[in-house]
Amino acid sequence: MNTLHQFLFGVYPYIALSIFLLGSLARFEREQYTWKSDSSQLLYRGQLRLGNILFHIGILGLFFGHLVGLLTPVVVWDTLGVSHSVKQAVAMAAGGIMGMLCLVGLLILVHRRLTHPRIAHVTRPGDKILLLWLLVTLLLGLSTIVLSAGHMDGHMMVQFMTWAQHIITFQGDAASHIAEVPVLFKAHLFMGLTLFVIFPFTRLVHVWSGFASVGYLGRAWQLVRPR
Repeated sequence: MNTLHQFLFGVYPYIALSIFLLGSLARFEREQYTWKSDSSQLLYRGQLRLGNILFHIGILGLFFGHLVGLLTPVVVWDTLGVSHSVKQAVAMAAGGIMGMLCLVGLLILVHRRLTHPRIAHVTRPGDKILLLWLLVTLLLGLSTIVLSAGHMDGHMMVQFMTWAQHIITFQGDAASHIAEVPVLFKAHLFMGLTLFVIFPFTRLVHVWSGFASVGYLGRAWQLVRPR
């Protein structure tokens, strides 16, 4: 295991998460008027609904799928009687479905944003970088499914689970657990970690508002009387 690998997968995750949390807090404190999704609906509504629905269903499915899949201790799956190979097969199927939904939605949104004159005019360079980064990260993730199909013993998945759980429990040997995985997986992991770095500086910060508004689901009905 070389120094670069140790930095990228043993140190960089903490840098990325620190920037993600502290950067989001700083932006909320200092630039609240920029805390928005910058929707282009008023400029052009065409294809927005379909692209938005597919993208958000896919990206949320991928996020929570990664969260549960990586952070659930191996002993829990063993106790439930779920073998590593079965868990990998389910993860590949679910990830493939959600990934394709997200990809189709993202391509619709990218095409819409870059080809419609009015929307393209207000699209900032940072927006283009974000869209490109999301697209590359997603394509790398979908590509790993093909590679995983040749290793259905579940061993590689356990390696990534151990890495993630050692990162969040601040164990210094985390990077060593994925030292032997293929480069394609490492590239996807690096791109995913870097999304946390760029998160506070892009329109992605509106995700925090989405989580914060979950409480509205349990709010009492409001009675609106006609004049």
